Amino acid sequence: MPTYSYRCTECGNAFDTVQSFTDDALTECPSCGGRLRKVFAAVGVTFNGSGFYRTDSKPAPKAESSSGSAASAPAPASTSTSTPKASASKEG
Repeated sequence: MPTYSYRCTECGNAFDTVQSFTDDALTECPSCGGRLRKVFAAVGVTFNGSGFYRTDSKPAPKAESSSGSAASAPAPASTSTSTPKASASKEG
């Protein structure tokens, strides 16, 4: 079950509570009876396994040339322009 964070808009009381997805959100502060607001925070997500890393689909890096300017120049995009030979010979 997920843990939700709440903060009171009147007294500033902050607390966490475990609730089901189907439970209604809390609306009343247990300390002062004021209005509660849910606190949203960034969630850390980790994808494990092959195919989730930026370097998995990149080609192997090419060896650097002796020119120092090649390191600062962007790498050319590799394009594959293979045309099917069968369609070129189907003219008649």
